[in-house]
Amino acid sequence: MIYDEEFETLPREALEALQLKRLQQVVERVYHTVGFYRKAFDEAGVKPDDIQSLDDIRKLPFTNKQDLKDNYPFGLFAVPMSNVVRMHASSGTTGKATVVGYTKRDIETWSTLIARSFVAAGLTKNDIIHNAYGYGLFTGGLGAHYGAEKLGASVIPMSGGSTKRQIMILQDFGPTAICCTPSYALYLAEQGEEMGVDMKALRLRVGVLGAEPWSDRMRQEIEERLGISALDIYGLSEVMGPGVSMECSEGRNGLHVYEDHFIVEAIDPVTGEPVKNGEVGELVFTTLTKEAFPLIRYRTKDLSRLMKEACRCGRTLTRMARISGRSDDMLIIRGVNVFPSQIEGVLLGIEGLEPHYELIVDREGTLDTLEIRVEVGEHIFSDEVKELQKIERRIAKDVKDYLGVTASIKLVEPKSLKRFEGKAIRVIDKRKI
Repeated sequence: MIYDEEFETLPREALEALQLKRLQQVVERVYHTVGFYRKAFDEAGVKPDDIQSLDDIRKLPFTNKQDLKDNYPFGLFAVPMSNVVRMHASSGTTGKATVVGYTKRDIETWSTLIARSFVAAGLTKNDIIHNAYGYGLFTGGLGAHYGAEKLGASVIPMSGGSTKRQIMILQDFGPTAICCTPSYALYLAEQGEEMGVDMKALRLRVGVLGAEPWSDRMRQEIEERLGISALDIYGLSEVMGPGVSMECSEGRNGLHVYEDHFIVEAIDPVTGEPVKNGEVGELVFTTLTKEAFPLIRYRTKDLSRLMKEACRCGRTLTRMARISGRSDDMLIIRGVNVFPSQIEGVLLGIEGLEPHYELIVDREGTLDTLEIRVEVGEHIFSDEVKELQKIERRIAKDVKDYLGVTASIKLVEPKSLKRFEGKAIRVIDKRKI
């Protein structure tokens, strides 16, 4: 199923012509309405009239998160506040939050793109969507809510938390789809099982999961424990919120980027130069239709691959591989570059381990140390000490063999590591404390 046949299946030539027209319009607009961009373009020696092809986007300077913080709260808005009907903000865990604004048309566009995403997941107006993304300043809750209503589906505005009540609602209201983070989906499964609920007997059939990187092994775990098809949705507050791209139920091989509204690039995070199609790079987005808070070449820090090959679903949109990590999440352990997602891949490949882990990075003298704490299943934890030690040695060997890093391993009892209702926090870096 395709929600917006006209734009989601445009021939590439027509799609790129539309992108260029919209790019020229947004560049012209921000140059005259946003002081930050006028100054940045002038310093880069580029004028709006210099954008004559899509390749000319490389002439434009990047925007990064620090630029957003430097212009807190409303310095990058391109419309007067009287036109802004809603504001959202990032969590602001490292200083002031990033504030984004939306006009009435922005909200309509966003709702349409979420509706597109739900249809890509196989949902229709006949579905009941249990929305466990957080409401409030976080973009996930209200973004998914408005998209569900746009589709015409019934929405349960549950928000995060109150896990036992969520499970009761899942039983009583019979939703057919759930929206939440992957780690919270697993937590719901775990808590439901503890309560004696047969989670596979629920009416749920689809999970639209996002807001954090997750592996194929975690997808498999979620699908097995909840009896659903788990699909990835991508977005970030700065660019719009969820609904920038979505995995389709037919291909399940990359997320379709809604290129009629966003230009996506993949660059080398060090040099800023484009990488080849199919190579891992940092994603960069330019918004083409946002009115209140347009962004030019925003560096997301998210690492992925872009794929131009056609998908069997019929959409002609570029696909992005699921996020493999963030360039600023990369750990350097004794000179070796390691991403948490790589360690997760090793852990979830070993039978008996639970998908809950924690990485403790510290320093002894001048040397970095890495401790991996990972939960084991009930049947494993009750084994003899020598069996647990055998598993620890296996993990240490695999981490060393695959990633080139020496780590100490600590198996911990089931349900002992912290659970997260929002984005999971896996790394504790004591070197910065």
